[in-house]
Amino acid sequence: MRRKNGDWLRCPKPVVRAINRIRLRGAWTALPVTVFLILIALAACHRDTRKRIAVVPKGQAHLFWQSVHAGAVSAARENGVEIIWDGAPLETDFSGQMQIVEAMITQHVDAICLAPTDKTALISVVERANREKIPVVIFDSPIDTQNFVAQVATDNYHAGAMAAERMGKILDGKGRVAEVAVEPGSASTMAREQGFEDAIKKDFPGIQIRDKRYGMSDRAKSLAVAENMLTAHDDLNAMFASNESSSVGAAQALKGRNAKVKLVGFDWSPGLLDDLKSGLIDSLVVQDPFRMGHDAVVAAVEKLKGATPPKIQNLPPRVITRENLDDPDVQKQLHPDLDKYLK
Repeated sequence: MRRKNGDWLRCPKPVVRAINRIRLRGAWTALPVTVFLILIALAACHRDTRKRIAVVPKGQAHLFWQSVHAGAVSAARENGVEIIWDGAPLETDFSGQMQIVEAMITQHVDAICLAPTDKTALISVVERANREKIPVVIFDSPIDTQNFVAQVATDNYHAGAMAAERMGKILDGKGRVAEVAVEPGSASTMAREQGFEDAIKKDFPGIQIRDKRYGMSDRAKSLAVAENMLTAHDDLNAMFASNESSSVGAAQALKGRNAKVKLVGFDWSPGLLDDLKSGLIDSLVVQDPFRMGHDAVVAAVEKLKGATPPKIQNLPPRVITRENLDDPDVQKQLHPDLDKYLK
């Protein structure tokens, strides 16, 4: 049952049918027993005035997305809204993600927070939501349309430039580098790679980028392309990997060959932190997924309250090394209390 103020009066279907039968019979005031039955029926209903915000990540299994989920739940608790969390099992499954967003629109959720798997493939569902007056907040990765109310993401181009700066430092401005890239169409990782390449070209002309291959957001494929580049270029001094799966693949390739090649990676996992501590990985550029999920939901809430959140909200990246890994603020960013929000 729908109230005119937009709030839902949610009743079990049998109760709704019973009320409708009573109304059809014109018995609202006929008998005291009718009134009694109506009161019982209404008592079985509950009115939920909380706004429902769908949060659709690129994937679900990875620790990064679990941290995004925890941040979203944190913001939901602070603002008294309901989170509907659903994502495709694979980060490359843009058709599955489209189906999820379509389902959320059909459910008439109040707002959608979306991390687009592909910058063009998801345009149609974002624009459909806009036509149906459902505000969309984009997070993690941009999309090639302006029909969203806010974008909350790491400044990925700057993050790539930070990786280049670290690379220039550890190579002393000269050497040969290969890139383990992610996948064409993924706007966030493409921005990192472009930032890295532009900064190397501009600030470190003595460093050559000899090869670049895509691991397709898959650890095994990233391992394979990293091994192939090591075979094709036996004079490499370093590698740059632009997300978690590519970093894992590159690290495994270096470990398997005992190669003396420096690695600047992106994102983190427990295994990558172990490789950082051991010295196999020189450094990792990391994001703040908890804050990303939190701020995306906050932007949606602001829009639902009639405010206008900032259109572009860039979150600062951070370079972590063995030297700063144990700093309290680094540890807090890397290890949010997931159990507090997800259990």
